[in-house]
Amino acid sequence: MVVTLGARAPGAVHAPRDAAELATLLRACDDAGHAVVLFGGNTLQALGNVPARYDVAIDLRGLDRILVHEPRDLTIAVEGGVTLAALDAALAAHGQFVPLDAPQPALATVGGTLASGWLGPRRATYGRPRDFVIGTTVALADGTIAKAGGMTVKNVSGYDLSKLYVGSLGTLGAIVRANFKTLPLPEARRIAVATLPEGTRARAIANVSALDIEPAAALVVRGFASDIDGRDGLDGRMLVLFEGSARTIERGTRALRSALGAAGIPETRLIDREVASAFARVLDAYVARLGDRSATYRSAGVASDTGSCVEAFARAARTRGLALETIEDVRTGDTIARVSSALTAEFAERIASFEGERRERLPGARVLAAPQAVRALLDAWRDEPPALAKMRALKERFDPRGTLAPGRFVGGI
Repeated sequence: MVVTLGARAPGAVHAPRDAAELATLLRACDDAGHAVVLFGGNTLQALGNVPARYDVAIDLRGLDRILVHEPRDLTIAVEGGVTLAALDAALAAHGQFVPLDAPQPALATVGGTLASGWLGPRRATYGRPRDFVIGTTVALADGTIAKAGGMTVKNVSGYDLSKLYVGSLGTLGAIVRANFKTLPLPEARRIAVATLPEGTRARAIANVSALDIEPAAALVVRGFASDIDGRDGLDGRMLVLFEGSARTIERGTRALRSALGAAGIPETRLIDREVASAFARVLDAYVARLGDRSATYRSAGVASDTGSCVEAFARAARTRGLALETIEDVRTGDTIARVSSALTAEFAERIASFEGERRERLPGARVLAAPQAVRALLDAWRDEPPALAKMRALKERFDPRGTLAPGRFVGGI
């Protein structure tokens, strides 16, 4: 595993096999004053800043057991090192799923996906990953094992501390176990793909947004040709995912074709086989890098603003000689933007200049993927949030010695 972050590398790497061994390691590091960074599949490490200190890497992939699955209760409990692919397979055997929607599921772990605060394109339909977490077990910096919630979907006792760890980037504790409520797998799935002729993008987005049968996801893609199948029209291409009963999907498809036709789009191609792998390629594109010459950002907003967001990225990229590829999420309002240079040697200088304008024009954009060589040039966070003082107080309470990933979180937490 690559454990370098920016120019920093740890002096030691440990791979505990269970919660007790992990707790002992954390306690020893805390007592010795060693800063620790937790690793899973190493797929979303660019979401945080380079740590201020970094002495020990702890690889959590050894905690990879599925602990409890109660299909009739629609609940499952897994260790934090279980991969998303393993979780999906275990649930699919019983006709269930949890919509975590993170890239590279064969590598990505449950604990890392939750700790990153990952938000996938199907959240407008099903909710965020944190909405499915009903309980956690976490190893704290001093070696304490802390439990929250349980295996009951309607658990309302005590504080919902499980939500606190989601998105904390491992700065509060290591997720040892996560309990989820699950959903029944949809009966059928279909992806519709349409190339967009010049001048049709805005009408296509408006018409798809007005569909009575809402798709599970709807994206306008420009570029990413080597990552996602299909070629652009002059206004890119639209990918629409339907999930549900076969009858509902047929109705949705007819309505979609009519809506796109009214927008001036002559043809819509349907994918009914290997839908899961086709959708996975889209998710993987969110963090796919072009060697060491690209960086990818996510800007959150509303669907009506994605066009202006793309234009802001385009202006900043164009004046720096950087190529731009984008994914506009019609349902959530996310804009994914990958900027790249033709040569690796010129990328660091150009991305540093680009980052200055990006911070001014798109202060809410966050880094999703970037080469380690330029990580120190990129601020992973938006402006400091109003609740920063409370967040600092929580860090002080959970990790008073600053053992866990110091400086990775917003505001240098």
